[in-house]
Amino acid sequence: MESIIFFNGDIITIENKEDKPEAILVENGVIKRLGSLEELEINANGIINKIDLQGKTLMPSFIDAHSHITAYAKTFSYAKLNECKNIEDILKKLEEYRKQNKINKDNWIIGVGYDDNSLEEKRHPSKDELRKLGNNNPILITHVSGHMGVFNKRAEEILNLKTNNGYLEENEFIKVASKINNISKKQEKENLIKSQEKYLSYGITTVQDGLTKKEDFELLKEMSENKNLKVDIISYIDLEGNRETPKVNKDYIKKYKNNLKIGGYKIILDGSPQARTAYLSKPYEGEKEYRGYPSKTNEQVKNYIKISIDEKMQLLVHCNGDAAADQLINCIKEEEENYKEKNIIKKLRPIMIHAQTIRKDQILECKKLGIIPSYFIAHVYYWGDIHIKNLGKRAYKISPANTTLKNNLIFTFHQDTPVLEPNMLETIDIAVNRKTKSGVTLGEDEKIDVYDALKAVTINSAYSYFEENEKGSLKEGKIADLVILDKNPLKIDKQKINTIIICSTWKNGKEVFKNNNL
Repeated sequence: MESIIFFNGDIITIENKEDKPEAILVENGVIKRLGSLEELEINANGIINKIDLQGKTLMPSFIDAHSHITAYAKTFSYAKLNECKNIEDILKKLEEYRKQNKINKDNWIIGVGYDDNSLEEKRHPSKDELRKLGNNNPILITHVSGHMGVFNKRAEEILNLKTNNGYLEENEFIKVASKINNISKKQEKENLIKSQEKYLSYGITTVQDGLTKKEDFELLKEMSENKNLKVDIISYIDLEGNRETPKVNKDYIKKYKNNLKIGGYKIILDGSPQARTAYLSKPYEGEKEYRGYPSKTNEQVKNYIKISIDEKMQLLVHCNGDAAADQLINCIKEEEENYKEKNIIKKLRPIMIHAQTIRKDQILECKKLGIIPSYFIAHVYYWGDIHIKNLGKRAYKISPANTTLKNNLIFTFHQDTPVLEPNMLETIDIAVNRKTKSGVTLGEDEKIDVYDALKAVTINSAYSYFEENEKGSLKEGKIADLVILDKNPLKIDKQKINTIIICSTWKNGKEVFKNNNL
């Protein structure tokens, strides 16, 4: 047996803010003890491997509360459009992608990550503009949100689509786009390995696949069976179109099998506020009536909640607008009335994904019902200025972390990868400082301190997965999933949190990522 002792650095346990253990002992992938170096050396078994932190900081590794690892993996094979400044840039990127990948006639050209809000034209491209690339190849470009995109004329013909000059959004777009794939099985596996390495490089050891289609789960399952998964992956099955997957994979439900498990189901109730498709209770700025729209009827939502309760499966629910949040809250209340057991949904810990415009009264309702809000708080920086334009004063209360904290409701943070890179330090930085790209402080009263932000991406996220007894903090008996940082986020200038470097990441007491640039 090898015993590993980490010492000579700051150790953040997340168990208690005041904890300052001198060292930590790990054996067989599990935390055995925290205490003084001398004490741990006495209690260690077998060969002792002492790791000198040299003043660096050790803490529990980050836990991804919501992202899409299979979708992220696909992006490694697509044209990246996130840095395009105008439509001409998009066309150039797509042409470069076609040439570099030697894409033949009739094969798909796919680009991902453009943002109409960041383009000089301040609008979506059109199929007429995509025509400049010719009509031999079907083309699809997807918005950074993943909720809309543009097809060229050839793609429309192949898919028999009716669009608004190539543009589709929400339900119709998601349904069509999810079926398009120009990546070989071999490349998909290689991409998934690459995506795992990226998560590990950001100090993340537990990852979500937040809307798993049948073919995506088959890929994950094959990687699991071949023991190719380095991170723990929690799959949330697309409830609308993939009911069969859990039924035929019962040995993956709520328990890991070679680092993969099915955590529950996922549904989507609306769009995104930056695209003005989030379902709001009051109109968008500049509109008399338009306030977005729901993706599901109340009857559909109640049926999904019934499935969740009957199958005892956790439910992840995409709600960006406060009207969508109302719909979820009210449907849970109505459906629970059909069951004798009180607060039956509370035991299933449903998650409200994004919860961008959730109100204080809804936070209190979430607390009663046991709903956990998971905030995409990086919106404050990336789209905060757009939210001010679209939402007015409401923008200053997006992702209301401090209001949630003061009302003692557990919440998590996420980056919604591939929308953004899975950079938890960036998330913490934004939660603490709440600055937009233009430098506006978007909600001074919703700032939280660094320690509470750290909890949102560690122990709180573990709780959202029913894993708080195994992960999320440094405690005797917990899994040794660790990250080493070059600086202590509790001591560094709050404005510089995003400059902290991940030195190494450990899974089950083994180093799985090392920053060779240090």
